[in-house]
Amino acid sequence: MRVSFPHLGHLWVPVRALFTELGVDHVVPPLNTRRTLTLATKNSPEGLCLPFKLTLGNFIEACELGADTLVQAGGAGICRLGRYGRTQECVLRDMGFQVQLLTAGVSEKKLQGIMQLFKKISGGAPWARIVSAVRFGLAKLNSLDEIEKEVHRVRAREKVKGQATALFQEATKAVDETGDYDSLKRRKQDYLERLRAVPQNGEDPLLVGVMGEFYVVLEPFSNNDVEIELGKLGVEVRRDLFISEWTRFSLFLNPLGINEKRRLQQAAMPYLKRDVGGDGWESVGEKVLHARHFDGLVHLAPFTCMPEIIAQNILPSVKEDIPVLTLLCDEQTGKQGMLTRLEAFVDLLKRRRASRRQKVGVH
Repeated sequence: MRVSFPHLGHLWVPVRALFTELGVDHVVPPLNTRRTLTLATKNSPEGLCLPFKLTLGNFIEACELGADTLVQAGGAGICRLGRYGRTQECVLRDMGFQVQLLTAGVSEKKLQGIMQLFKKISGGAPWARIVSAVRFGLAKLNSLDEIEKEVHRVRAREKVKGQATALFQEATKAVDETGDYDSLKRRKQDYLERLRAVPQNGEDPLLVGVMGEFYVVLEPFSNNDVEIELGKLGVEVRRDLFISEWTRFSLFLNPLGINEKRRLQQAAMPYLKRDVGGDGWESVGEKVLHARHFDGLVHLAPFTCMPEIIAQNILPSVKEDIPVLTLLCDEQTGKQGMLTRLEAFVDLLKRRRASRRQKVGVH
């Protein structure tokens, strides 16, 4: 058995650590590139969304490297995610790959389903070893997410554009290579300090929230590096969605009783009273909750994504006043077109902030 999995941001780092700790033979597919997308588009049903296509492309490239067992997220929700695994396995077999695709039912079985999957993949490893491996993987995930939050803050203020992004790439590699808790803690602190030491321009940046469908928000290739591009424009990105926090709320009992997902759903209730699949419900709640705190919102959605299309059509009707830019992501999306829209959006937000400050006499 040689195991592989699709990319989702820097999730490959903790997953590789977990498999290494369990002694599982595994392969990490190449990071998403145009080749990944071309392979995926060529072999996918045309009407399916970008997350399906890119994860399929990851699987094709993993199979080319010898993987025969693939792990895919799944669930019983309204989104088409629940059918990814079965459809992708059929496509891969039609291409001539002899593979088995294991689905992690995160929505219905939660932590129990994930742990049972690791038990199967590891060939029946003792539970103590599985728990230890999961804990170390989560420690790496938490470290990278904490560093990324600081990157979002620094990227908007740095004098020399690109320093924060370069440091995050370096930190990702360093965390991946770390083999124990003490070294991980030191490296996390080191990169946080290095980020805080980046020379800053002293400006007060715009605050823009990034929201939308889980995959295209968290996978930079799928959204044309929208967070990096916003940072280049002097915008501080605020994002509620981090994999470590999603893991905490979705798989574990939260001792403080705070459920961010439920909080967003409650905020959306005046405009959308039930789950429509994926993250559509939460996208509406994001606008309601953050209208007073942010200058604007960027709403990311895969083309043909039904939940986000519903949210996109409700967002203009929400009484909370904050500009929203919706960007639809698919294989036809051109980066230059996206950049033009981002520049116009940021210019609008700057004028709006200046106008509001002038009304209240703030200079």
